[in-house]
Amino acid sequence: MDAAVDAGTSQFELNEDQRAIQEMAEAFAADRVAPNALDWDRNKHFPADVIRETGPLGLGGIYISDDVGGSALGRLDAVLIFEALSRADPAFSSFISIHNMVASMIDRFGSDEQRQRFLPKLTSMEWLASYCLTEPGSGSDAAALKTRAVKSGGDYVLNGVKQFISGAGDSDLYIVMARTGADGPKGISTFVVPKDAPGLSFGANEHKMGWHMQSTRQVVFEDCKVPAQNLLSDEGAGFGIAMAGLDGGRLNIAACSLGGAQSALDKALSYTAERKAFGAKINQFQALQFKLADMETELQAARIFLYAAASKLDRKAPDASKWSAMAKRFVTDIGFNVANDALQLHGGYGYLHDYGIEKLVRDLRVHQILEGTNEIMRVIIARALIGR
Repeated sequence: MDAAVDAGTSQFELNEDQRAIQEMAEAFAADRVAPNALDWDRNKHFPADVIRETGPLGLGGIYISDDVGGSALGRLDAVLIFEALSRADPAFSSFISIHNMVASMIDRFGSDEQRQRFLPKLTSMEWLASYCLTEPGSGSDAAALKTRAVKSGGDYVLNGVKQFISGAGDSDLYIVMARTGADGPKGISTFVVPKDAPGLSFGANEHKMGWHMQSTRQVVFEDCKVPAQNLLSDEGAGFGIAMAGLDGGRLNIAACSLGGAQSALDKALSYTAERKAFGAKINQFQALQFKLADMETELQAARIFLYAAASKLDRKAPDASKWSAMAKRFVTDIGFNVANDALQLHGGYGYLHDYGIEKLVRDLRVHQILEGTNEIMRVIIARALIGR
C-alpha cells in the first residue's frame, strides 16, 4: 500500500485502503481508549483487556506475515495506526508499538518452527510481548550489556538484569538480548523468554513521570533456564537483531508523539475559542494566533517528514536508517514542544489532570529518550553524512 509521494513538493496523498486503516484505528481509539485514558493514568492501570481487543482488528501483527495471523501491512500503514491511537492515549499506542516490534523480530529472524510457535498468539494478542535490551549500566551503549547466557545441556542459563522494560510483569513473552560470547556487539545473542521461565522475576513498578498506564519494571534473571530452541537465529546475531527492530520502532514512537501532539493542539484550539479575557475570546489575540499558527505548521512539517521516512523504510531505501533517525529526533522534539505550548495556552487549567494536557506533556517527554535518545539520533545522522 504505497502512498503517492512527490519528493519535490513533499506531499502525500493516502490511498483508499490507508484511509480505511486510519479511520478504523481512530474509531477504536475514540470508543475504547479515549474515555478511559485519564483514569488509567490516574490509577496506574494496565488495561490488558482493552489491549487484547486490538488483536481481532489486526493490530497485534501490523507488519507481520499473514501466514501466522499478521496483517502484512507496511510501515507507513503502521505509522497511521500509531498516530491515530495516540490521539487517544500515547502510552497505550506506545505499548502496541513495542509489542509489534517484538513480533516483527521473531517474524524476521525466527525459524519457521519459532514463527509458528510464537506468532499466532502474539498477532491475536492472546500473548503480550516486551523488549529487553537496556540494562542498569548500559543504556545508549547497548553493546556493553552484561546479562549473560551460558549453554547448559539443552538449555541456556541467563543471569543479569534489564532496566526500564515496558510491560514487565504483565507481558507473556520477552525478547532478551544476552551475552553468549566476548565483549562487544558480536558476543550478543537473542532469546525468546516466556513469563513462566524458571528463574525469571520482576522488580517493583517504577514511579515515573509519564506512561503511567504501562508497567515499567526491572526484568531479573537468576539462573533463568530457557530452552535452546528459544535462541533466535544464531549465537552472536543478537545485536544485529536488536538494531534491526529499531528503525521501525523509531518511526512508531515518532508517530505516537505526532498523535499526542495533535490531540494537544486540538484541545488548545477548543479552549482558546471558549476562554475569554479582557472582553474577548483569547484566540482573537494576535500573539496567541501566531502561537497556534506555529504549532500547526510544525506539526504538519513533522507529519510529512515522518510519512516520508516510513515510505523509505517500506521501499528499503539505502538511506532509510538515517531518515528513521532524523524523523525520530525531529518529530519527538516537535511533539513535546507542541504539547508544552498547548499547556501554556491553557494557563492554570493546563496544569490540571482533568484537562488531559499535562498528561500529554508527561507522556511525550519520554519519547525523546527511548528507542535511542535524540542525542544518539544525531550521532547516527552525522555518521551517515560524514562516515564514522
